[in-house]
Amino acid sequence: MAKSKKLPKFKSEADERAFWEDPKTNALDYTDPATERRYEDHAPPTRSISLRLPVPLLEELKQLAAKLDVPYQSLMKVYLGERVDAEFGRGKFAAKKRKAG
Repeated sequence: MAKSKKLPKFKSEADERAFWEDPKTNALDYTDPATERRYEDHAPPTRSISLRLPVPLLEELKQLAAKLDVPYQSLMKVYLGERVDAEFGRGKFAAKKRKAG
């Protein structure tokens, strides 16, 4: 397989946008499939469920989520994952920390 091309240095965001919008630019030329991670590597499959919660608990979860600027259902998943991890003594569901920068 051919080696992936090196991305050019862009002088501005507009230059980069023009580069990627150019029909002659093939994104596959700039990636190495052997080192790329698939979507499945990032997010496990999900399943919808129905969950009944006491109204005051749900309202407080929504308040917390708004304060943290995250969707309340995402916050619930983080809280549930942290608790399950604590019970099993592992970090499987721990939220990934963002790198500062």
